[in-house]
Amino acid sequence: MADTSLSPPVPVAAPDRDAEKERALKRIKRAATLTLLMCIALFIGARLLEPHAPGLVWLAAFAEAAAIGGIADWYAVVALFRRPLGLPIPHTAIIPANQTRIADNLGGFIEANFLAPAPVRAKLGAVDFAAHVADWLADRGRADGLARFMTRMVPQTLDALEESGLPRFLARRARERIEAVEFAPLAAGLLSAFVADRRHQKLFDELITALGRFLNDEAALAALRDKIRAELPTLARYFRADAYLLHKIVAAAGTLLDEVRADPDHKLRHEFDRFAADFVAQLATSPAYAAQAERLKREVLARPELRSLAADLWAGLRRFLLADAGADDSATRRHLTRLLTDIGRQLAQDDAIRADMNQGFVTMLAGFVETQKSGVSAFIADQVKRWDLAQLTRLVELNIGRDLQYIRFNGMIVGGLAGLALHLGEVLVFGN
Repeated sequence: MADTSLSPPVPVAAPDRDAEKERALKRIKRAATLTLLMCIALFIGARLLEPHAPGLVWLAAFAEAAAIGGIADWYAVVALFRRPLGLPIPHTAIIPANQTRIADNLGGFIEANFLAPAPVRAKLGAVDFAAHVADWLADRGRADGLARFMTRMVPQTLDALEESGLPRFLARRARERIEAVEFAPLAAGLLSAFVADRRHQKLFDELITALGRFLNDEAALAALRDKIRAELPTLARYFRADAYLLHKIVAAAGTLLDEVRADPDHKLRHEFDRFAADFVAQLATSPAYAAQAERLKREVLARPELRSLAADLWAGLRRFLLADAGADDSATRRHLTRLLTDIGRQLAQDDAIRADMNQGFVTMLAGFVETQKSGVSAFIADQVKRWDLAQLTRLVELNIGRDLQYIRFNGMIVGGLAGLALHLGEVLVFGN
């Protein structure tokens, strides 16, 4: 807590309505003082006229006790705020003399009663924070303003990310995760779904098409004919058997390919199904395949091109974001605006999400209040201690002084009735 002994007094702000309160306080003070003077005058007059009119003794008893009660209550009310008649009477000017204690008690009272967990949570729970957020975001102008602000922050955000080393950290973590993955079982799982839907038959169709193009390629056929001629005896080459064999092979192969292409239930297709299924099974269980997959993975990860890929991707992304953020018609800003307005509209329609958000707001804000309430209490106490004493007294008197003046009226009435009762007792006991 701050040392208030070195702090100058802080004026207590008095709003314009305090002028009306002050006029009302002055009126009630004058009325109470005039009533007290009337009681004193009535007592004196009754006593003076009592020899001529004995019945005035009752009026004198009432007025005397009323005046005493009024004076006593005047003293009590004045003693709260200042010293009566300026006399150094002990236990007077109570509020100015106890400013520090009042300040500490006020701060503690607010902390214990207004900032307690139950009332704070109840008050926060009555506010639909999520609805306010949804309404704010659903307004396109506000969403666009927020998107513009976020877009302007792109360069600073990118610089902060680079300085934090986050891109390098993510690249390193991605590499570590890739190295930890067993590729053979992963590939087997992907291929099993591929084979289960018979999508591998499309690959088979592409193979058949490629073979068909091969059989129609003159250069390929010439190379195949040369291979056949090299394997034939000299006599067979003399009778051009290579051309005959090549023609038969190409014709037979073309016929077979046409049959396979036209028949989705061809035996060759079933053979390819079995081949694909066996390959997937071996890939999932074979240690040899697993070792080959791991070796291939390490070779790929060790390539320098892959090492610089993450840096190149980040550099490219950074260049794009910086250029787009500075453009008049920023695509990033447009997408952000649309995203924010969509979030606002969907949030307004989703009661469950809003309820969860509101609960989160209540938990967060209530926790914040709980951790800061002692500081609030100390702040209030410190501010009250630094208030100017004269203004502090005036502030309290303006707000409760009018009600205190009614105590003077009540004191005179109660005192007068007590005086009548005492006089009646005197008459009954002593017969005077």
